[in-house]
Amino acid sequence: MSGSKGKLGLIAGNGRFPLLVLEAARAEGFEVIVAAIKEEAFPEIEFHGATVHWLSLGELSKLIDTFKREGVQRAIMAGQVKHKQIFSSIRPDWRLAKLLLSLGTRNTDSLLGAVAKVLADEGIVLENSTSLLEPLLAKPGVLTQRAPSDQEKKNIDYGREVARHLTQYDIGQTVIVAETACVAVEAMEGTDATIHRAGELMASLESDASTLSRALTVIKIAKPNQDMRFDVPVIGVNTIAVMRNAGATCLAVDAGKCLLLDGDAIITAADAAGIAIVAD
Repeated sequence: MSGSKGKLGLIAGNGRFPLLVLEAARAEGFEVIVAAIKEEAFPEIEFHGATVHWLSLGELSKLIDTFKREGVQRAIMAGQVKHKQIFSSIRPDWRLAKLLLSLGTRNTDSLLGAVAKVLADEGIVLENSTSLLEPLLAKPGVLTQRAPSDQEKKNIDYGREVARHLTQYDIGQTVIVAETACVAVEAMEGTDATIHRAGELMASLESDASTLSRALTVIKIAKPNQDMRFDVPVIGVNTIAVMRNAGATCLAVDAGKCLLLDGDAIITAADAAGIAIVAD
């Protein structure tokens, strides 16, 4: 089977997303060449039957050279690269340094879009990160046994309005709401950290005899013109665990644009926690 569909490059960040793409690509007959990001990718990516090259987040030239040497002309970018990581201790090579200096804004879309353009100029085309995982995209409607309550529906409507403003500036994709009050918004820290922060904030308010309900609603949406090649909204079982610990009771996502990485296991975990999930 290997190689029957040709070669596919995989730029692997953290989480299970790259592993799922790798397994799906091999099942479809691709020979997969993995460029695993040292600061992010899980070590077990070594054990899925693909050729794996490890490189630092700052090594854009090495990424291009590796794919060219392996004969890769198509690639998928999968798995989170923490935004704050890009501006922390990495040492950008000359190509990435030049790219960073050229950016007007340093948000996710501009950065990854610029990387995609550099790759395309070198004959490596980035494809939709969800192209091999269509069955895992959220279907429209209520996905859990419990539907959102009236208050949770109000939270969702308000949260989506707030999130739309956030995402048009590519600040973050997640908003946490309680009784139509915005508790937390996502920036560089990521979804799970935002939920955890909202839970801590509500716990502190509770100790002060707050009149605000601690029940949190989590709204995670795609960007207005979501580029499906990168930074696609992703939910996993761990997100449900973080929500449960934070006192969140409802999750709203965008149908057809949010990946449910653990499939039915997410719904099972949400049902066990009494959490409602809805996709619109």
